[in-house]
Amino acid sequence: MLSMTTGKLFARNNIIPLWPDDPPGGGGPSGALHVSANGSWSNIVSPTIQRFQPENPNGEAVLIAAGGGYRWIGMGGEAWPVAHWLNARGYTAYVLSYRLPHEKWRAGNMAPLQDAQRAIRLVRSMERRVHALGFSAGGHLLGMAAARPDFVTYAPQDDLDMVVPRVDTVGLIYPVITLEPPYTHTNTHLMMVGRDIAPGEEAKWSVQNYVTKQFPPTFLAQAEDDHTSNPYNTLLMRDTCRRAGVPVELVQISRGGHGFGLGRAGTPAAIWDEVYASWLSAHG
Repeated sequence: MLSMTTGKLFARNNIIPLWPDDPPGGGGPSGALHVSANGSWSNIVSPTIQRFQPENPNGEAVLIAAGGGYRWIGMGGEAWPVAHWLNARGYTAYVLSYRLPHEKWRAGNMAPLQDAQRAIRLVRSMERRVHALGFSAGGHLLGMAAARPDFVTYAPQDDLDMVVPRVDTVGLIYPVITLEPPYTHTNTHLMMVGRDIAPGEEAKWSVQNYVTKQFPPTFLAQAEDDHTSNPYNTLLMRDTCRRAGVPVELVQISRGGHGFGLGRAGTPAAIWDEVYASWLSAHG
């Protein structure tokens, strides 16, 4: 597995700020980036994308958003290992460091979606094809971004913001899809809509409510014993895609819980990545 130190050194010369000046709305935390022992990030002062380049690029890119319930971002456990795994298959990987809603950003729960849209625009300006791959809350974030490319979340900052932030495919790994009852126990729900919920907010932030026939081809994977994001989330997303006529594939894993990333070798959770690689190749 990629170490926290190696990940930071590798990415240092490939860090691309998302915004030319302050992010929309301003505000935010102060001080240094907080990095946990397992490589999770919080106190995101400056949202960025980190570019990981393969030796033999195939001309396609994957934008990765790790999870953490919008309280932190799992770089060490999810994003960096997946970035290197994709590099080995020729894909340029871009790892998104997005603002966390409760870190004093005046944009509030709109801040991460603004960052995701801006990141897609940036990657689109550099790459021929752009795929999105999100884990847990990162799956919620990129699912929302993929479903609502025409949703204006901020005033244009420069010419780049004239580009519609569309992705070519979306992969959602143990994602949070719905925030509607009875699936209200997640940190994603707490951070995005809170406890004192205005009418319609849970539906407003539920991915399935925005899926149309224009939604990109979709890959889903989740363990049946996931006690953080109920497996109903991927079943709901699969069925919603099918009704809309969106090509969709679901890998149901017998055991693995939540947050397994690439999955430990020899465990049921280790199967999704090669299936995803084949699926991604077929949609390239």
